[in-house]
Amino acid sequence: MLRSMFRDKPFWNDLYRLALPIAIQSLMLAAVAAADAFMLGGIDQNSMSAVSLATQIQFVQNMIISGVAGAAVILGAQYWGKGDTATIGSIFSMSIRINGITSVLFFCGCVFMPQYLMSLFTNIPALIDIGVDYLRIAGWSYLFTGISQCYLAIMKVTDHTSMTAKVSSTAVVINIALNALFIFGFGMSIRGAAYATLIARIIELAWCVILSFRKGYVKLNIPGLFRFYKLLELDFLKCLLPLVGAGLLWGVGFTSYTAFMGHLGEDPAAANSIASVVRDLVCCLCNGIAAGGGILVGNELGAGQLEKGRLYGDRLVIIAFAVGIFSCFIMFALLPLIISFVKLSEGAHVYMIQFMIVMAVYMIGRTVNTIMINGIFAAGGDTIFDMYSLAVTMWMLAVPLAALGTFVFDWHPTIVYACTCLDEVGKIPWVIIHYRKYKWVKDLTREAPAA
Repeated sequence: MLRSMFRDKPFWNDLYRLALPIAIQSLMLAAVAAADAFMLGGIDQNSMSAVSLATQIQFVQNMIISGVAGAAVILGAQYWGKGDTATIGSIFSMSIRINGITSVLFFCGCVFMPQYLMSLFTNIPALIDIGVDYLRIAGWSYLFTGISQCYLAIMKVTDHTSMTAKVSSTAVVINIALNALFIFGFGMSIRGAAYATLIARIIELAWCVILSFRKGYVKLNIPGLFRFYKLLELDFLKCLLPLVGAGLLWGVGFTSYTAFMGHLGEDPAAANSIASVVRDLVCCLCNGIAAGGGILVGNELGAGQLEKGRLYGDRLVIIAFAVGIFSCFIMFALLPLIISFVKLSEGAHVYMIQFMIVMAVYMIGRTVNTIMINGIFAAGGDTIFDMYSLAVTMWMLAVPLAALGTFVFDWHPTIVYACTCLDEVGKIPWVIIHYRKYKWVKDLTREAPAA
C-alpha cells in the first residue's frame, strides 16, 4: 500500500496541484486575522480582544456561505470529472442565490444591531463598545464575501485553483497593507482594520467577476438566479443542508467557546484570541489537503472510477495522520516566537502558553477529522455524518462541560479551554469506523439534463 502510494507520481502531482493553492489561500485568509490580532495587540489588549469577539459574527456567517460553497464544490467536482460544464453553471447560479440572501441578512445584523450582537459574546462594556465600532464598518464587507466565495469555489473545481490562490492572496496582502497604513499610519485603530477588510473584499469580488468573462471560466448566468433546476436542486440540497447544519453546529459551538473565554475575563479572552489565530494558521495545511484531496476523489467518483476514488481515500487517511502529528510539533515550535512577539499582560501570557500546549494535542484530531470528513466523506456526498458527530461530541460533550465550568463550577480557564477541545479528539474513533463502511464511495452525477 505505502510503496505503491509513494510511487504513484500522477496522484502526488494532482494532489500537489490542487492542495497547495488551496492551502496558500487558506493561509492567506488566516493571515488577515493574524494581522488584525498582532497589529491591534501591539497597541491595546482590549482592541485585540474586542475585534476577535466581533469577528465571531462573520465566523458564523462563514459557516453558512462555506456550506453553500462546499456543496458547489462537491457536485461541481463530480460533474467536472464527468465533463458536464453546463450543469456546473447551474450549480453556480444556485450557490450565488443562496449566499446573496445570507450576506444581506448578516449585513443588516452587523450594521443595525451591533451592540446586541456583541453582548452575546461578552459582558464587558469596554469590549462591547470597541466591537460595535468595528462591526458598523466591517459589516458592509459581509455583503461581498458570500458572493466571492461562490466564484472561488467554481474556479477551484474547473482547474483554476492557482488563480483562486492568487486572487485570495492578493486580497489578503492588500488587507494587511491597509491594516498597517490605517492602524499605524493614520492612527485609526479598530476602524482602520474594519476599513481595510471592506476594501479588500470589494477588490476580491471585482477581480472574480472580471475573471469569469475569460475563456475557460464559468460566467454567472443572471437569468439562472431565478430559475429552478428540479432534480439538481434536490441533489444540491442533499449536500447543502447537512453541510450548513454541521457548519452552524460547529460555528455556533466555536462562537460559544469564545463567549465562555470572554466571560472568564480579559486575560483568558486575550489568550484565546492569540491561540485561535495560531490554530487557524496551522490548520491551513490540513484545509488545503482536505479541499484538494476531496476534489481529486470527487473527480474520480464522478467519472465512474469508484475503486480508484476509494484507493485515493485510503491514501488520504494515511496522509491525514502524518499531517496531524506534524501540526502538533508545529504548535510547539511556534510557541517561543509568539511569546516574544505578542504584548500581553502577565496573566494573559501564562494562559496563552497553557492554551497553546492544549491546542497542540487538539491539532492531531482536528487535522485527521478535517481531511477525512471535509475531504473524503464530502467528495462522495456523505455530508450528514459531520452533523451527527458534531451534535454528539461538541453539543453533548464539549459545550456542556465548558459551560458548566464557566458559569457553575468556576473551573480554571485552562480546564475550560481543554473542555472546548474535547470534540475533535473524541471524534477520531467514530470517524475511522464510519470511513471503513465506505458509504462515501458514490457517483452523484445524473445522465438526465439538469433543468
